[in-house]
Amino acid sequence: MVYIQTYIEILILTLLLIPFIKMKWKGIVTVSAVILNAIIIGYIALPALMGEKLEFILSGTIITSEIPIRIDALSGWFMLLINFTVITGALYGLQYMKAYQKQTTNISLHCLAFLLMQTSLMAICIIQNSLVFLFAWEIMTLSCFILIIFEYQKQATLKAGITFLIQSHVGVLFLTLGFIWVNYRTGSYDFEAIHQFSTTFPPVVSLGVFFAFFIGFAIKAGFVPFHTWLPYAHPASPSHISAVMSGVIIKIGIFGILRMLQLIQTDYVVLGYLILVFSVISGIYGVMLAIIQHNLKKLLAYHSIENIGIIGIGIGLGTLGIGQENSNLVFFGFGGALLHVLNHSLFKSLLFFGAGNLYQATHTMNIEHFGGLVKRMPQTTILFLIASLAICGLPPFNGFVSEFLIYSGLFQGMKNIAMLNIMTLLFSVFGLVLIGGLALLCFTKAFGSIFLGNARKDFNDTPTESKMGKLLPMYMAAAGIVSIGLFPKFFLSLLLEPIKLYADKMKFMEDISPSIQISDTLQYIGYCAIEFIVLVAFILYIRKWVTNKKPKPIQATWGCGYVGETKKMQYSASSFIRSYRKLAEPLLSIEKHKIDIEGVFPSLGKHETHPHDKIEIWLLEKPWKRMRHFFIRFQFLQNGNAQFYVLYGTVFIALIIGFPILFDAIKKIIYFLNQI
Repeated sequence: MVYIQTYIEILILTLLLIPFIKMKWKGIVTVSAVILNAIIIGYIALPALMGEKLEFILSGTIITSEIPIRIDALSGWFMLLINFTVITGALYGLQYMKAYQKQTTNISLHCLAFLLMQTSLMAICIIQNSLVFLFAWEIMTLSCFILIIFEYQKQATLKAGITFLIQSHVGVLFLTLGFIWVNYRTGSYDFEAIHQFSTTFPPVVSLGVFFAFFIGFAIKAGFVPFHTWLPYAHPASPSHISAVMSGVIIKIGIFGILRMLQLIQTDYVVLGYLILVFSVISGIYGVMLAIIQHNLKKLLAYHSIENIGIIGIGIGLGTLGIGQENSNLVFFGFGGALLHVLNHSLFKSLLFFGAGNLYQATHTMNIEHFGGLVKRMPQTTILFLIASLAICGLPPFNGFVSEFLIYSGLFQGMKNIAMLNIMTLLFSVFGLVLIGGLALLCFTKAFGSIFLGNARKDFNDTPTESKMGKLLPMYMAAAGIVSIGLFPKFFLSLLLEPIKLYADKMKFMEDISPSIQISDTLQYIGYCAIEFIVLVAFILYIRKWVTNKKPKPIQATWGCGYVGETKKMQYSASSFIRSYRKLAEPLLSIEKHKIDIEGVFPSLGKHETHPHDKIEIWLLEKPWKRMRHFFIRFQFLQNGNAQFYVLYGTVFIALIIGFPILFDAIKKIIYFLNQI
């Protein structure tokens, strides 16, 4: 309780101070407050993660009644990973935002919103009163909206922010529906009432309540088809905000789903199958669209949808394990999902930081314009490569560990001989394999097009490496990626208490310790990776020592028999994935513009592809166009004539007065007829 009071005091003091201090101190004060508050929260979260549950009750108000504060292992895990990503985002933003120092008011508002976002995320993790929870959720939404529209002068940015705000409030509508449903049946706003409700009523009813909550949280998480805000919000935001949004904001949706799974008692087998299928579709659809993007940040945004799908597969697998009383599935499913939440926050924030470095060096996000930046930005190149390998699930990086757990669970689940179980898990395995393969294709394209070859466009200013202020948080994220990959056993041991929250839901409690043996296998892989890294480093050192004594002739690259402009003779990002685009074209919406000019080196030849999200077209654009077309028919009512508006008011008043009289007359007539 003392720690929370100290946190609130620091927050209020910082919020009051930021608008009145000089520009150069605003960022420093904000970052200091973020780090200090994260340390305070760490003192609370770490014991909770170790199994020490903290619970106390705030008095509340007449409206909210008592406000229970509960911090368990699940809260502790999310609070720690959220604060790490928020700290790296704040450190990166301190250097990144120096390019916008002239926008004094915007910077102040940006700093205030960043602090409120951190605080609201912490509040969501610990508050278990539905009304106050929704209040904290709303603060998070509004603060994120302000962070997204930092460059509100741009129409695309404002559109992205409004889209985020509207769809977020659709999610709030579903959350409110779920909470009202529970309160109507139990008369309580306490989260414990959700558990009471689900045990009192039939599984079909509790399943309906769960899906009301699931849709609300899935909109924030970015599951397909609730993902359409995400590919616009990420490119529009400053890069450190994109990193925090992808790293932790969408994960708070995952936290909500996991919390509801902990509270609601329902048919877990049916629910597990539904979540699995839902998640596989999200993962495949996200990565399929990511491959054909030209904007780097939009590409990364669709990869967030893909990774949410991977996390969802783990959650579905764990849910299926609860229903089937299978401790292996519970451990592999929820363990893989929780670890991938952390892993994704690390490598995706690192990728967005890298995108920020590229943007401020070149002032573009178009992958087709990059090339050869490994020579200009070597540190960004290495860090981006580490994150790319991690997101593709390759050892010895963190993405491999969490995906290995999920794969292990899927294969373990196939031991259940039920046909539906085998077919669903086989579908999930194929889906996860496809996701991994397509992710590898996507980041081969992205990394190769951006950093290798020759520059495809001459920039006004020569790109240079970013300063250490932006590289330091990138190295922090990269250290986390490598640490989890090389020492997975330690991080898996931290997951035991959160997993036990779900293992306890099994009617016949099983010990999950046999499942932990997988950590020994993963640790062995980590040790092998360390030995391999040492061997490669030794070979490179010997190579460098030998070649330093020999002259290094530099000659032009062979032009395959043609003498032409080198940058036009290399693969573009689009041509690299042309075969994939041809295969996937029936499932995707791709607009093409092509001008064919004959000759070996055509000067006017042009070929452009513009990818569109087919689900967005079906669910949003087409219904909106039909609605507009319908309402345009009534445009004649707004003719600008004041006499008509007076007539509308008179008719409205007459209807208000006339309808009660008419209804009363009808009732009297009916009564009279009944008497006859």
